[in-house]
Amino acid sequence: MPRFSIIVPSHGVAGRLSQALDSVLAQSFGDFELIPVCDGPDTPSADVVAGYAERDSRVAPVHSPPTAGLSGARNTGMRAATGTYLLFLDCDDTFVPGALTALDARLTETGDVDVLYVEHERVPWWEGEPTNPAALLLPRTPAGAFSPAEVPQLTGVQLPAWSAAYRRAFLAEQYIAFPDGHFTDVGFGGLVTLTAEKAAVLRQVVVRHLVRRQGNRLGLPGEHHLELLAQTDLVLTRAAEQGLSDDRSGPLFEQLFAAVLKTAAHPRRLSGRRRAFFRLASRLYRRHRPDGHRTPSGSLGLQHRLLATGAYTAFRALRGANQLAARAAERLPRPRMVRTRLRYARNLRRPLDPNLVVYCAYWGRGYACNPAAIHAKARELAPHLRSVFLVEPDQEHTMPDGIEYAVIGSTEYWDVLARAKYLVNNANFADAVVKRPGSVHLSTQHGTPLKKMGVDQATYPVVASATGSFAKLLARIDRWDYNLTSNRHSTEMWERAFPAAHETLEYGYPRNDVYYTATADDVARIRRELGIPEGRTAVLYAPTHRDYHTGFETGLDLEAFCQQAGEDVVVLLRAHYFYDQGSARSTGRIIDVTAHRSSEDVCLAADALITDYSSIMFDYANLDRPVVVYADDWDVYRETRGVYFDLMEHPPGPVARTPEELARVFSDGSWAGAESAAARAAFRERFCQFDDGRAAERVVRRVLLGEPPESIPPVIPLAERTPAPVPALVRN
Repeated sequence: MPRFSIIVPSHGVAGRLSQALDSVLAQSFGDFELIPVCDGPDTPSADVVAGYAERDSRVAPVHSPPTAGLSGARNTGMRAATGTYLLFLDCDDTFVPGALTALDARLTETGDVDVLYVEHERVPWWEGEPTNPAALLLPRTPAGAFSPAEVPQLTGVQLPAWSAAYRRAFLAEQYIAFPDGHFTDVGFGGLVTLTAEKAAVLRQVVVRHLVRRQGNRLGLPGEHHLELLAQTDLVLTRAAEQGLSDDRSGPLFEQLFAAVLKTAAHPRRLSGRRRAFFRLASRLYRRHRPDGHRTPSGSLGLQHRLLATGAYTAFRALRGANQLAARAAERLPRPRMVRTRLRYARNLRRPLDPNLVVYCAYWGRGYACNPAAIHAKARELAPHLRSVFLVEPDQEHTMPDGIEYAVIGSTEYWDVLARAKYLVNNANFADAVVKRPGSVHLSTQHGTPLKKMGVDQATYPVVASATGSFAKLLARIDRWDYNLTSNRHSTEMWERAFPAAHETLEYGYPRNDVYYTATADDVARIRRELGIPEGRTAVLYAPTHRDYHTGFETGLDLEAFCQQAGEDVVVLLRAHYFYDQGSARSTGRIIDVTAHRSSEDVCLAADALITDYSSIMFDYANLDRPVVVYADDWDVYRETRGVYFDLMEHPPGPVARTPEELARVFSDGSWAGAESAAARAAFRERFCQFDDGRAAERVVRRVLLGEPPESIPPVIPLAERTPAPVPALVRN
């Protein structure tokens, strides 16, 4: 019995059938049977499938007449299936690489669940930026298997059939099949969730769905939209027969009728049957409305009440009014609350404040990175400027004394964003922020790119699915006037990743100035503050985020590393800022510095750096101290995340692939040997071009004070720079 039976109906889209089948047969996990469902033996799809069946014994085609539709084809495939779990794949869909491996691993973790819901991404017909709607539909769920009753919002009716894996025995025992007619996924998904006893979720993209240029066939005009009501009736009738609890029946009812109301309001889908559809939907609404059901608030609630009373004329009038309101709202900026929108719009008509600078770092995490360094230098060189930092509500406590700040989302937040002449950010401001004529936006970035960034991420599904709209990304970077880089490599890569009309400033990263201005006393003080014992070698371990991991994983047994590396070694653990929980995890010889506000301080305190693919290596190289690369999953990272150059060919120091190799690099002293120094020198020559201790000054003079480029202090050559003292010299 194979692990998976993969059913691929081919009616109407034989031209893409090969692409779908290839994505299955290319999977590294091979325990499956592939069941293409063709219209008949002499059809184009049958000719395509015949070649696959000859070449691969796992391909077992079956036939279903076109009159049976999509539901009939899937049911035919289900009857032929022998696998433990059933997967469905439409002809215009493909499995992402590693999909079956991920499904098998998750099912091994959860045990024999009845249904495993997964994420998918929708790719526009022009192969544009994908979206991941399933990620929004899958609520927070327990880590393992759970009863659908525990997650009442997960009804199944909003997910396509190919966004889940189904235990075949469960479907057979419960006599669940695809209902006849259109919108069969709605009926099938609802029946599965109503009947399942155990479910689980895999928060990973498994299927890529190509959105056709003409849209989904279900969205075309025609009387088939009446069948949505039949599917809704089927699911709600079964729910009533089961005596579904109120906390489950409410979300199910609302999600089904959200689709019904959307169809009822659409002017073209129903042609001349809109009134008939509305009246049938009204009767259905009254029949199945749960006892004590509370209608939603706002316009949606009004639509519910009009449907319940059958007030079709008022419903049509409401839609017209909503369209007028929507067109008016589009002309306003987009803060969430209407009152705030109006206030923001009013402030946008007021003159810019020529002395107001707004800063933000890491989406409001506090006073950090390049914006903080620029802010500090501006207080020295341009004291007439008023500076306001933007900060999330839960990060207010991290702001230093004497720094003016505004909480993100507050009235003051929108006020300063509307009036500021200068806006400085190491990431991006919210989409709703308007770029005013005469304002100056500076993007400082927050690292040198090894991994693919910006629009270069589009061809890497794991990353692209989490990036969101690339069109919105381009709109955000179109607001930039200046973009800061620390080396020529960054200049070239940012121009690829963020194509826009801004000016590139090759001034270095202001946050790295301290690597050339810190004194021996500074280094000693920081080591004391971090709790590094006297006479110890402090090794900073700073791994980067993995897009294919769901949480922080060190990748190393750090205590074992300390034991093998040497008696004097302690580890400073700094997880990626995504995993900063504000509390330390220090144990034994491990000092957790993840929550420490300044990565620059941590680097100054360290005798050496161990990292994988984090951009911290480029910053740390300014200190001219040893860097060791721990690359246990380089091949996976390179393929899933994408990189701009081969780090294994051009590392900043020794490369270790296993924990044993890493410990040996320190125990035998090669981490600080001649080969390590030579690799570091070449790395510094390439990536430490513009960091010389005066980057913040250059930025303030050029951007905030408006000095001409020719008056800006030139970059000091690398050979003439003196980095901060190394800890060993400080100890001596």
